[in-house]
Amino acid sequence: MPPRLRTLLLPILSLSGAAALAAPTLDAAMRERAENLVRDGKHASLVIAVIDGKDSAVYGFGRARPGDSGVPDADTVYEIGSVTKTMTGLLLADAVVAGKARLDQPVAELLPAYAIPGLAGQQITVGQLATQFSGLPRLPANLAPADMRNPYAGYGETQLRTFLAGHTLTRAPGAAYEYSNLAYGLLGTAMATQANMSYEELLQARIFRPLGMVSTFTAGTPALRARLAPGHLADGKLAANWDFQAIAGAGAVRSSARDMIAYMQSYMRSASPAQQLAVQPQRMLAGEGGGDGVKRIGLAWMLDQVKGRPFAWHNGQTGGYASFAGYTLDGKRGVVVLSSTACDVDGLGVGVLLPGSLSPPNGPAPKEIAIDPAELAQYAGQYALAPTFVLRVRQGPDGLLVGATGQPEAPVYASAKDTFFYKVVEAQLVFQRDAQGAVTGVVLHQNGHALPGKRKP
Repeated sequence: MPPRLRTLLLPILSLSGAAALAAPTLDAAMRERAENLVRDGKHASLVIAVIDGKDSAVYGFGRARPGDSGVPDADTVYEIGSVTKTMTGLLLADAVVAGKARLDQPVAELLPAYAIPGLAGQQITVGQLATQFSGLPRLPANLAPADMRNPYAGYGETQLRTFLAGHTLTRAPGAAYEYSNLAYGLLGTAMATQANMSYEELLQARIFRPLGMVSTFTAGTPALRARLAPGHLADGKLAANWDFQAIAGAGAVRSSARDMIAYMQSYMRSASPAQQLAVQPQRMLAGEGGGDGVKRIGLAWMLDQVKGRPFAWHNGQTGGYASFAGYTLDGKRGVVVLSSTACDVDGLGVGVLLPGSLSPPNGPAPKEIAIDPAELAQYAGQYALAPTFVLRVRQGPDGLLVGATGQPEAPVYASAKDTFFYKVVEAQLVFQRDAQGAVTGVVLHQNGHALPGKRKP
């Protein structure tokens, strides 16, 4: 872990032109939480942008660079990972509003040189790519990185076309949700091809230049790349930056807090018809039975609510960075969190966006306890939190491993009998038992939600 740091908080920076004292403040509990995350070595640096309507402020924690006394600020650049998908979805919405595409349009019509798989006569549409209902897997099977630290760098158009030509769908397009970087890479390729531009050129023309986002890019000049905060692995070691070719639409963008404020405010203050379409609910994901939790998905944007307060959000993570962007659907408050460590910042983002929504917002980290490996087998199984969202629990060589629909496995650690926590994200699993002591279900606690799931036979 990096050494403990003493000076953590960048004094408030007003980006609104109003007096600094009038700028949005960071809730004291969330400020303490961010300070602790940096002090304890869980994040090398954090930048939090708080947006209240037309006013905004940026808070920086940690060090912009190892050995540098400067804290990160509004112009420090980070990889934003899958928050890129909201921009790719906006490109689609822009094309739909302009009459150049339709959500129900088959991808094959925009990419005639590609062999796009289908099933039972059903073709994948661009809308299904944008809502993660395409039927495509999370990653292409022929992704074979020469350098695992930079996994997408060598994956180009030839590899993408080869995979799609030989791939067989295991379910019909539109049948089920599965988070897919491949799908969003394909969507970005389709939008760029339709516009006769590269993906970078299309982003610059449709989003970045109109919004004045001068520090946002996928490749970028040496001067822009020099402003990147060095990324870190979860264990604190330096990480390589990620570069993209054919899968760029899934996560290639780098940006600063200043630019991301402009991006979020464009949704919050005077959303264009394309932005309105991008956050329009398209598909149900979970919560059909009522209660809080992710309800629907727009074009990449997750449409959620906590304690009856609706908001749109997306997160991101690359090999050395994590991000969160969200805003309340009434347009009154927004937040951007950027980290130079590949550890989840969702809880921090939701807590800043909706003060008081997380309980407790800054509680102590769970303490790990040992459980006899023979006892762990009783938790193995599948737990349905929603018809299209299932947790898969199995016993690994070093403890329990938990995967979810469309997501890779991650280890969980016991803090009490029947209670386990993640280290890679701020989440907890509490297993439920019947009167006879058999494990019958689980409750996932994350970002203020409590999502119960029954064990499948």
